Amino acid sequence: MLHSVLHFDPLYLLFLAPGMLLSLWASARVKSTFQRYSRVASRRGYTGAEAARELIRRRGVSGVRVEMTQGFLSDHYDPRARVLRLSPDVYQGRSLAALGVAAHEAGHAIQHATSYGPLKFRSMVVKPAMIGSNLGTVLAGIGLFMQSTGLLWAGIVFFAAFVLFTLVTLPVEFDASKRAVVALQETGMIYADEVDGTAAVLKAAALTYVAAAVSALLQLLYFLLRAGVLGDRRD
Repeated sequence: MLHSVLHFDPLYLLFLAPGMLLSLWASARVKSTFQRYSRVASRRGYTGAEAARELIRRRGVSGVRVEMTQGFLSDHYDPRARVLRLSPDVYQGRSLAALGVAAHEAGHAIQHATSYGPLKFRSMVVKPAMIGSNLGTVLAGIGLFMQSTGLLWAGIVFFAAFVLFTLVTLPVEFDASKRAVVALQETGMIYADEVDGTAAVLKAAALTYVAAAVSALLQLLYFLLRAGVLGDRRD
């Protein structure tokens, strides 16, 4: 019912379109950039798995396993299990793209070990955010359909938790990428002329998080507009 309700409102589509287009562009950009630098071999010859393990070890982090997981760019760090999971292209790859992604995920493991503030905060709000991303949109849509201010505001509050999550994700991801490039240079895993290629992959990946934050923020602004906060109200 939610999509049928909201899609009757052209203004909703107007708010939704920029985020959707940005997300599609960011997704295409990260795939093309990763594929481009997957064809550029690192001259030092480290695999992504070797690089991740070495970076974690050199930063004095213990108890973190590095495992291979299935999927394309499915790489992630699981703080609860303390497992760094790398996709096959990254785990086995010896390219600049593989090293960049592996080092980025190792950066998350290092953030966790050093109690990096934004990561701790993101971990605290992840469950409310996941609930809010679904329940908030549903409540807001029902509130608009039934012209219920109470339901609309309940949806806004829940969805705001998801927006907060997307915003706090940005410094977490940017910091992990910065740590990755610095660590790869300091440990000598890449040469100076390989830095730009490695950084390009991480910058492209960061665009996907920016797109998610923009999309969520625009949707929240739409709900606030319809609630009358921004000078408009649906009668």
